[in-house]
Amino acid sequence: MTDNEVVHLVLGGMEVLVMISMPMLISAMLAGLLIGMFQAATQINEVTLSFIPKLIVLLMVMVVGGPWMLGLIVNYTRRLFESIPGMIG
Repeated sequence: MTDNEVVHLVLGGMEVLVMISMPMLISAMLAGLLIGMFQAATQINEVTLSFIPKLIVLLMVMVVGGPWMLGLIVNYTRRLFESIPGMIG
């Protein structure tokens, strides 16, 4: 196994990681931004006010995008396992 193959595997794994995490991170960021603007406008300084809606948004994103995320992980893992014989010899 050459250095180039290792770099290719790591980059593929990082690509899958970014593709899976981005929808959740972006939705949590947007929910936090909207809640922060609401808190600034109403001058409510309650910590749990931002936590619960973010949690609900993340759960909704996971329910809606879960099959897509699982498909990405399964496809990457399948490609990784299928490439093992080529790595060995």
